[in-house]
Amino acid sequence: MASLAMFTAQPVTSTDKIFIQLRTDIVEGFIPSGSKLSETELSTKYAVSRAVIREAINRLESCHLIERKANVGARIVALTMEGLVELYQVREALEGMAARLAATHMSDAEVADLNDLLSTHFETVQTGESYYQEAGDLDFHYRIIVGSKNHQLISMLIDSIYHLIRMYRVQLGMAGPRVTTAFDEHRHIVQAISNRDAELAEMLMRRHILYSKRNLERKLA
Repeated sequence: MASLAMFTAQPVTSTDKIFIQLRTDIVEGFIPSGSKLSETELSTKYAVSRAVIREAINRLESCHLIERKANVGARIVALTMEGLVELYQVREALEGMAARLAATHMSDAEVADLNDLLSTHFETVQTGESYYQEAGDLDFHYRIIVGSKNHQLISMLIDSIYHLIRMYRVQLGMAGPRVTTAFDEHRHIVQAISNRDAELAEMLMRRHILYSKRNLERKLA
């Protein structure tokens, strides 16, 4: 599955490596949101050719992390209230559907692995300070999206907007008082999936994403 390969496969070319590095630096905020990208400066910083940087930027545009404007060039997307609301409206609907499908289609072994993943996350949130999740298979939401087994849904979420969602989550929402309540919401979603209660899993996921959106709105405001 292509969506899985983007995380599990090792980078093959220099462009692959720079694309992944740039994507990480943008999501983590090491390259500030809204900042203009210079091929010359980036090629110097990452010690690769401008052609490699140009190709990586083109690929980042398809992830919705880069936008191009006439007479301005390529910029990192800005984290805005309007962008957050629109993105999370789509996320609520699609990830709610993913949770519903996961409750039906995940194997018993996959559900057990999801419970194990949540147990490892518990160690992180015990301090109440942070709930950082690595991209891909260590991310609770990623596991459920893949567990939906719906290739169209996986493509829309992971191949298109996954890293833009992570950009908002990582830079605005993985620390503070929301940490423990978000973990509890994850726990209830997993319980619904474990019980094969598709309707409840969807409702809980949609509610969880709505609460997360409200939390991010407060931080942006």
